[in-house]
Amino acid sequence: GLSYTWIFNNNTLYVQEDSRRFVSQETGNLYIAKVEPSDVGNYTCVVTNSEAEQSVQGPPTPLTLRSDGVMGEYEPKIEVRFPETTYAAKGSSVKLECFALGK
Repeated sequence: GLSYTWIFNNNTLYVQEDSRRFVSQETGNLYIAKVEPSDVGNYTCVVTNSEAEQSVQGPPTPLTLRSDGVMGEYEPKIEVRFPETTYAAKGSSVKLECFALGK
């Protein structure tokens, strides 16, 4: 299977589930909540195929902060992809994810 890792300014970005950052192991997307000045820099995605024992690194993508507070061309939107029915065992934990997208 494939796994995804992100590099931030030439250092591996260690993402914890309870922090502001989240990497989807389904799509490889990196999500950052409440962007801060410390988040500014270059982000590079690394895709690893464990069966082939190979990794591929994409090009760096710069993240910059706008000081004028203008969102740009795309307004933020909320994207929800909940299944029509969700089953859970009594006493278990369920996690439903919702992401705000925008530029």
